[in-house]
Amino acid sequence: MILLDPVWTSLLYLIAAVFFILALRGLSSPRTARRGNLIGAAGALIAVVTVFLSSRLDNIPWILAAIVVGSAIAAPVARRVRMTQMPQLVALFNGVGGGAAALVALLELSHADDPWVRLAIVFTLLVGAVSFAGSGVTFAKLQELMTTRPVVFPGLPVVMGAVLLAAVAAAGVVIFTGSLPLAVLLLALGLAAGVLLVLPVGGADVPIVISLLNAFTGLAVAASGVVLGNVLLVVAGTLVGASGTILTRAMAAAMGRSVTGILFGAFKGSSTAGSTAVSERPVRSSSAEDVAVLLGYAQRVIIVPGYGLAVAQGQHTAAELAQALEARGIEVDFAIHPVAGRMPGHMNVLLAEANVPYESLKEMGEINPEFKTADVALVVGANDVVNPAAKTSSGSPIYGMPILEVAEARQVVFLKRSMRPGFAGIENDLLYEPQTSLLFGDAKDSLAQVLGAVKAL
Repeated sequence: MILLDPVWTSLLYLIAAVFFILALRGLSSPRTARRGNLIGAAGALIAVVTVFLSSRLDNIPWILAAIVVGSAIAAPVARRVRMTQMPQLVALFNGVGGGAAALVALLELSHADDPWVRLAIVFTLLVGAVSFAGSGVTFAKLQELMTTRPVVFPGLPVVMGAVLLAAVAAAGVVIFTGSLPLAVLLLALGLAAGVLLVLPVGGADVPIVISLLNAFTGLAVAASGVVLGNVLLVVAGTLVGASGTILTRAMAAAMGRSVTGILFGAFKGSSTAGSTAVSERPVRSSSAEDVAVLLGYAQRVIIVPGYGLAVAQGQHTAAELAQALEARGIEVDFAIHPVAGRMPGHMNVLLAEANVPYESLKEMGEINPEFKTADVALVVGANDVVNPAAKTSSGSPIYGMPILEVAEARQVVFLKRSMRPGFAGIENDLLYEPQTSLLFGDAKDSLAQVLGAVKAL
């Protein structure tokens, strides 16, 4: 087999790296996200083909079989996954990437004589294992296969500390001796550390931890590039690690919290944890016709989408309602909170799917000053991101989180399935204010009823 010239190999790797960078740039905006995704996929294809053309590979039939089987599993799953389950899919991808990097490092240990290469191996083993196990726990929490509340037990910090100290000790021995049994032990300790890291995280903090684990996976892949002597893996892993870190910090800032507070807040009772507590205070409920009258005779309406809209798959009905109001000469915008839904950009993608114009999607900093000019703020499936407790209650788990200022609108209408609190597990006092009314039911069904009533005006 004639191998590709090293110069051409380097050039193709460079092209793939540029594609990855352009992909990240495209993913920074909903308008260009689809194109960015395609560019990233093209870069990955170039990289894989280049490996086949530039390396003397053994067991090619097994490699191709693995690619076919993986593609046969991943493609249908990715196509069928619901928008509300996208964070779970991301968690699985994170975990698989970290686990693969760890296994590659373990297999390469027998060929590594240089202590510096072994250092990269133990780093990949530990971080990849943490990412794999931690991502599995985040998937289970978001999929509600286990409780979404923080899981803590007496002595958990001590156990975590002991696991990390044992991992450091095992890593040191592996670096200087290349011991395979201790490397396997290090892998097991990394898996334990990943589980213990994520168990105390609860509620709305879980998606932020997914982003952090994504950064971990990127670092593990970059280190595996050092182990394999593959520059492109180093570049790609570094890009993922950097972008995941930036996203984690941005999400934490949007929640008004620190990353350390998110990871270890449960030890002092400050993690956002789900709850089923329901208040006995009375609220003012409305009918679809009442809400339609408020909307139909308003001059300015701001719609605030949330996770409930995504669960109900009501984005198309919300878009139709906005169009019906605009046809009556009413100004309509959608207010987007950075962490509405389960991941940044969740609402942007959801509404773009329903062909809502990008110029109608207003980010929090842009839309907040405009709530005071709105006749009606229509909150569809959102709760914590509009909860005034983030500003007024210092003991609240969401205290300090920037929120959408819906309370400043003349009238506030909540479309809610029930009075159950949001992920933070706390009541929203705005629900009990005199300018607030509630329409109970599935978000899609409620929107359809309101849309029909608006058209009948």
